[in-house]
Amino acid sequence: MNTLVIETQSSFKWFILATATFVTMLYAMNVTIASIALSDMRGAMGATQDQISWVVTGNIVATAIFTPFAGWLTSRIQIRTILIFSVLGFIISSIFCGLSNSLEEIVFFRVAQGVFGAPLPPLSQTLVLAAFPIKQRSLAMAIWGMGTILGPVIAPTIGGYLGELLDWRWIFYTLVPFGFCALFAVIAVVPKKPVTGGLSLDWIGFLALACSVAALQIMFDRGERNSWFESSETIIECGVAMLGFYIFIFHSLTSKRPFINLKIFKDRNYTVGLILIFFFGMLNFVPMVIFPPLLQELRGYPQSVIGLILGIRGIGTFLGFFIIAFTGRVDPRIIIFFGFFIQAISGLYMSTFDINMSFSNIAWASLVQGLGVGLTWPPVSVICFATLSNKYHGEATAMFHLIRNIGSSFFISVSVAIVLHMGQVNFEEIGSMVTIWNQGINFNNLEKSLDALSVTKLTNELNRQSLMVGYIDAFKVYSWVGFLSIPLIFLIRIKKEN
Repeated sequence: MNTLVIETQSSFKWFILATATFVTMLYAMNVTIASIALSDMRGAMGATQDQISWVVTGNIVATAIFTPFAGWLTSRIQIRTILIFSVLGFIISSIFCGLSNSLEEIVFFRVAQGVFGAPLPPLSQTLVLAAFPIKQRSLAMAIWGMGTILGPVIAPTIGGYLGELLDWRWIFYTLVPFGFCALFAVIAVVPKKPVTGGLSLDWIGFLALACSVAALQIMFDRGERNSWFESSETIIECGVAMLGFYIFIFHSLTSKRPFINLKIFKDRNYTVGLILIFFFGMLNFVPMVIFPPLLQELRGYPQSVIGLILGIRGIGTFLGFFIIAFTGRVDPRIIIFFGFFIQAISGLYMSTFDINMSFSNIAWASLVQGLGVGLTWPPVSVICFATLSNKYHGEATAMFHLIRNIGSSFFISVSVAIVLHMGQVNFEEIGSMVTIWNQGINFNNLEKSLDALSVTKLTNELNRQSLMVGYIDAFKVYSWVGFLSIPLIFLIRIKKEN
């Protein structure tokens, strides 16, 4: 990415900071807002739970793949022009998300949201760094980071109430006024700056990596439905993913200007940081995807309550960021440890839920999980780049966001597969015990009234109880991921100050 320098008056740079923060908040709203209406969209479009999860994972994968384009675009086009085009495309794709009438349509436009939204965070960050002197950058970046916190609080809360009062489509229409506010702010505030020259893009490396990531994601999303490797489709998708990854690695080793310079992995902290950010990505978005169907389908909670619970998670993240602000002299490895540990504990707590879980139980788990996210994200981001040479920051940042988003989309698919598979297994086990020969039924003298029971209601209740066990198993795996990430923290090297 070419270096951008903005010479601004002392007052005008705060307008740039406000605009960059608002644009980043718009992106953060997009990531979380669809989760609250997954159940309603699933019913409206006749989709299964693994299919409707593509509304979230498709957006995340598109964002991951197209985020590295930000650096290449800024070498050829003004940041102001890119932001205007991206925000306008984001608004249009949000409108079409609300107008969608089929699963294919809404997934397509959610992918479009991810493509247009991908440049917003890195370009907003570039604007802030260019507008503020070094001595004020810490404060400016802290304020800019609030956009990533406010988005997950505002979007589910407002979208949940509108979705309940009107229709699920309004959760996407909610983004439109925010998008226009961001568009007007960019037009009014972001200055025009000349482009210094064009950088070349390694299309072979990019396309190979994109095909590998897309094939891998499709494989995990459709694996449970296709009985995994019993299906030729899964085998083909796995083969495409492996071939794409092989081409990417081979080309990166032999190309003079690869899409991702593999020399960045020689830095120990960066490599460990990437593994940690992959685990962080696995833990970050999963509760926001599996909570809504759990609460709506098994407990009958309305969208407004679901949105409130997701908003509480954002408050926990804000609390974590607030704590970080007062722990500047504390070893970052300690903060990262507590961040992952708290998320793992929240997973253990969620695995104790039963079908009669209360709002307070769910809200508390959501708050604690958000706190862990807030404690983990800043120090991992700092540690990852602490000892890496500045000349590698462009591709290192691209890989950093790519790995985080791949972790999120991958584990969402795995968690949904666990819920569906274990739900089916438990349905068969529990259903086999619902018989007139069951001693519990005989003891309660229910064998005479068994024929009078509604088969539909009985089947629905069995399915409800079985799915609850599936969700509990998914929460257990979530907890294991949190605990498994902790030993990696001890591989981080802290640079001692002389």
